[in-house]
Amino acid sequence: MDEKILVTKSSMPSYEEYIEAIKPLWDTHWLTNMGVYHSELEEKLKNYLDVPELSLMVNGHMALEMTIQAFGFPEGSEIITTPFTFISTTHAIVRNRLKPVFCDVKDADGTIDETGIEELITEKTAALLPVHVYGNVCNVEEIERIADKYNLRVIYDAAHAFGVSYKGKGIGRYGDASVFSFHATKVYNTIEGGAVTFEDHRIYEKLYNLKNFGIRGEEIVSEVGANAKMNEFCAIMGLLNLKRTDYAIRERKKRYDCYVQCLKDVEGIRILRQEGAATDNYAYFPILVGEGYGISRDGLYDVLKENGIFARKYFYPLTSDQACFKNKYKKVNLKTARKLADEVMVLPLYEDLEMESVHKICEIIRSNEKNKDY
Repeated sequence: MDEKILVTKSSMPSYEEYIEAIKPLWDTHWLTNMGVYHSELEEKLKNYLDVPELSLMVNGHMALEMTIQAFGFPEGSEIITTPFTFISTTHAIVRNRLKPVFCDVKDADGTIDETGIEELITEKTAALLPVHVYGNVCNVEEIERIADKYNLRVIYDAAHAFGVSYKGKGIGRYGDASVFSFHATKVYNTIEGGAVTFEDHRIYEKLYNLKNFGIRGEEIVSEVGANAKMNEFCAIMGLLNLKRTDYAIRERKKRYDCYVQCLKDVEGIRILRQEGAATDNYAYFPILVGEGYGISRDGLYDVLKENGIFARKYFYPLTSDQACFKNKYKKVNLKTARKLADEVMVLPLYEDLEMESVHKICEIIRSNEKNKDY
């Protein structure tokens, strides 16, 4: 119990299984450029995620950046999004020379507050980019209604929502496109990787060009592109991890449920959890440390760290308030998002986290319930 307990731990197959799986690469020497394992993984992910079309990428950020680019929004167009997300979401907009317009979020689950979207729409608005936060699903019906009313595209950042379904449909089937991350810290990983899901096959062709230099033949480059292909080593890791994803989610659920049971009656601690028609992938265990608790969020973070437990203030600060934007958005009314950012903390959660460690974390949280530092 003296070892460090990190906020997450990468899911991996056995060493022997991976080594055996990559052996054929030494025969073919085909390591990248949409090899057989890349193609196999695309097909198996389409089936697992219940989506009609899918394009693999080198990582989740490039998947999002290139998806935005694929829709061809005029430079300077506005995209309404949320600041309560990983910085990649905002960077993908800015790097496409578009303007992020930040909408506040809901206190209940951290997803975009759909009631505030319409007032932010202008003649320059081209798209909505909501985020399924911690696997909590956005109000996809209302977002679709708004998008249809104003003729806007909808691109979902689904980095946290791998394997989630809503009303019997894979979450990647909502909107014009959804973007997933397969980073090593996610429920499902390919070491590094990502994917875009959609219905219109023309998007696949556009993304293929963008991620492969626009090359369509030995002597043909049809348009300007970049390099965002997934290699075969990552694809093989993805194929092996996909076999054990359901197991990983079941194991995460056991630890998630243990946290819930241990912390449900702690004054000032609230679990940022969504109830509804969506399934849960148990990707994260976010709590809010409110004024009713014994110490502040930062105080509890430090106490846990002193005990070798490395939680994460995820997301703090808001993307809109990061140093790179030089206070540009400080006056934007994001009251709820800033409150969540000041109170949120993600506790360690992964498939082989010892139950003893979960109880230890909960005991520390409970023991500080009445240690006021306000």
